[in-house]
Amino acid sequence: MKINSAEFVISNSDVSKCPKEKLPEYAFIGRSNVGKSSLINMLTSRKSLAKTSGRPGKTQLINHFVINKAWFLVDLPGYGYARVSKSAKKIFQKFITSYFSKRIQLVCAFILVDCRHEPQKIDLEFMQWLGENQIPFAIVFTKADKLSKNKLPIQINSYIEEMLKYWEEMPKYFITSSTSGLGKDELLNYIAEINNELKNS
Repeated sequence: MKINSAEFVISNSDVSKCPKEKLPEYAFIGRSNVGKSSLINMLTSRKSLAKTSGRPGKTQLINHFVINKAWFLVDLPGYGYARVSKSAKKIFQKFITSYFSKRIQLVCAFILVDCRHEPQKIDLEFMQWLGENQIPFAIVFTKADKLSKNKLPIQINSYIEEMLKYWEEMPKYFITSSTSGLGKDELLNYIAEINNELKNS
């Protein structure tokens, strides 16, 4: 799939104010500083569609972008950033949970994971929550360019081993780099496949 148009629609913290269109939605979420904004900009071939910042925790709202006038890309706040106050975390958590629980247009969540790090408890627990609530998701390993060709498969395999302690099979996953464009076609084609299935169902 090629992205020909990507337009910002709305930012808010109230799920009831999200777009009313019945277009399929794909939500991107992960720990702060995982490279989410850079990934979104890479996927859409826009340098500043999503705001990137040297200060993690910049995204603090539900951000909707309409892609090719056919589906929504949803940029959600990062979680697990220590410098955000406890009260702010509770607010984020509330509307993130509300989004995933109530948003019937949501087709798939993409959980972003920095492939340089060992599996983080907060990520594993969040994926467990998605599974328990029957919310489809896929894992997006980011920053693959930061690891050597030898180290990268070792890191990915160790993550798979950890996941299989909790899951019967490994969820769908993608290895990406916002710098090199690695994984772009695979991820967009996956979204296109789901969209086609929805059209034909």
